[in-house]
Amino acid sequence: MRLTAGSPSRLGASWDGRGTNFALFTANAQKVELCLFDGQGRREIERIELPERTEDVWHGYLNDVSPGQLYGYRVHGPYAPEQGHRFNPNKLLLDPYARRMAGRLVWSDAHFGYRTGSAREDLSFDRRDNARGMPKAVVVDEAFNWGRREVRPSVPWEDTVIYEAHVKGLTQRRDDVPPNLRGTYGGLSSPAMIAHLKRLGVTTIELLPIHGLVDDRVLVEKKLVNYWGYNTLAFFAPEARYAQDNSLDSFRTAVARLHDAGIEVMLDVVYNHTAEGNHMGPTLSFRGIDNASYYWLKPENPRYYDDFTGCGNSVNLSHPRVLQMVMDSLRYWVEVCHVDGFRFDLATTLGRGPNGFDRNSAFLTAVRQDPVLATAKLVAEPWDLGMGGYQVGGFPSQWSEWNDRYRSAMRRYWSGEGSLIGEISSRMTGSSDLFNHDGRVQRASINHITVHDGFTLNDLFSYNSKHNEANGEDNRDGSNDNHSNNCGHEGPTDDSAINALRLRLRRNQLACLLLAQGVPLILAGDEVGNSQNGNNNAYCQDNETGWIGWEGTGREGSDLIDFIAHLTAIRSRFPQIRKQRWLDGRRADGSYGVLWLTPAAEDMKEQDWKFPEGRFLAYVLGPVEQNDPPVFIVLNAAPEAIKFRMPKLPEYKSWQQLLNTADVKQTAADFPSGSETTAPPRSVLVFSGSA
Repeated sequence: MRLTAGSPSRLGASWDGRGTNFALFTANAQKVELCLFDGQGRREIERIELPERTEDVWHGYLNDVSPGQLYGYRVHGPYAPEQGHRFNPNKLLLDPYARRMAGRLVWSDAHFGYRTGSAREDLSFDRRDNARGMPKAVVVDEAFNWGRREVRPSVPWEDTVIYEAHVKGLTQRRDDVPPNLRGTYGGLSSPAMIAHLKRLGVTTIELLPIHGLVDDRVLVEKKLVNYWGYNTLAFFAPEARYAQDNSLDSFRTAVARLHDAGIEVMLDVVYNHTAEGNHMGPTLSFRGIDNASYYWLKPENPRYYDDFTGCGNSVNLSHPRVLQMVMDSLRYWVEVCHVDGFRFDLATTLGRGPNGFDRNSAFLTAVRQDPVLATAKLVAEPWDLGMGGYQVGGFPSQWSEWNDRYRSAMRRYWSGEGSLIGEISSRMTGSSDLFNHDGRVQRASINHITVHDGFTLNDLFSYNSKHNEANGEDNRDGSNDNHSNNCGHEGPTDDSAINALRLRLRRNQLACLLLAQGVPLILAGDEVGNSQNGNNNAYCQDNETGWIGWEGTGREGSDLIDFIAHLTAIRSRFPQIRKQRWLDGRRADGSYGVLWLTPAAEDMKEQDWKFPEGRFLAYVLGPVEQNDPPVFIVLNAAPEAIKFRMPKLPEYKSWQQLLNTADVKQTAADFPSGSETTAPPRSVLVFSGSA
């Protein structure tokens, strides 16, 4: 009775205290074998055919298998690529529901289901065993002591300030993190790192992918790695390279410590494609388990993949069991790991059906009604590379979206382009042109200037062109459309005037980001002038290029930590900046949501919006509650100073200056209503009304 039928109800390996149930979905297989390995994962010690099949789930229960057991699968079925089937039992396969991975992928030709070098390419069949070089799944005990104090922060959307970071790159070069913790989950939640996040005013840390991944063979052969992690193989397993020992418990310990500090944890998740690549890629998991179910295949020729992602394949969430896997994964990270939200890479792919993107697709509908995900923050990267892939503003009301229209407009504006004040006005007030529909509010817009993909803020004003030579692709990779401005010199310089201008422009971008309605996202390292030496695609740079250089901390001209803290304090003080209702102008009772003003403090008219090469924008955000003061914001992207008049509002006699990005010391000043003053060249000013 060692082996019994077990249950199909929970996929993966589930230990119940006495034994382990194994269950694997595959609709087109003919036989499934469970392979057990020794503690080092080098020797296959037993191969067991799963005895039962229930609604395409193959399952069995072993009463003597306990946590720590390494395992994989061999799946038998037709090898017929032209029909979409790529079964090859010579290939050990990773369980899609693996909770932990042991070992790393050691590349060899044995990982390919076909004979590499064959004239028949992937239509040939390879009989070599790949088990020795494959990572194995690990049976786990999911129990974890969260402690009595662990309380999920549950930060309201309107108060959220997101900080995007890479687990390793964040602390690898921080001197105040113990050497043994640098680059790990432990370093992420170290006292020094938590203190830094609290000082900035960050509420939520968004981590680049930590799902179990593999490094592309082409990168390994160049002595590079898939540093960013957008090459997922295991949707339930925390990546082991960031852990000192047990990756699942190490990650959960980090989450608990961040939660104790009131900081939320979001994950950047990659459900749109897998690490198996195109039809010439390796057979590591999904391809050998049930290729025709897991992936979008071309209807006219299922040998090939519909590639909406640019990564060789696209995961087919219109299949019920594939959808179940993704939903099970999301719930697992929320329920078992206490994650607070997700940013979905290339989210348009997840919402695709047979006729393209559908905002009522199976995935988006499933998320909308799921009680576990009801409190999770959901953020879409609202595009992919397929037809109709650009969907900014097209997701349902439960979602927020990365707003690249904000990024593009603000980059162009502060790089010196004129005639943008109309668009800038929309971007600073939540982008109603994109999101004011279906009950959506400003939090739908995730505003950002820089993220992992592209220039850092320092490099945005230091380079006109990308410099990605270190990636080994002859500088062909990475975007050419950066809207950057090197301020007169390419790269670092000792010219004090250029450096002063660069610093002011960095301040301006950060000021706009934290003053804009919507949800701000800050790229880790921008607060200390981190540079990637002009590399705008450092996805493979697991070195000092990709790691944050904290040397700028405390150095004049680089350190903007206190400046950002000042901005987050302003944002927290004034509810109209965090408002979750769309703005209107003057109302019949004399109140207002926003007043757009000319330099003479008069209401802007149509001709004012069309002012040739206009670069000056000024507006007042009205009080939310009766005792709230108004906020007056001035943006001057012109290269010269512009005189303007302070607004005259009956109940406010003066305006207190809260911010002047041209003033390093942030000197306090008061201006009588109606008085004239000057906006310095390329500056952001903020004032609060005083009775």
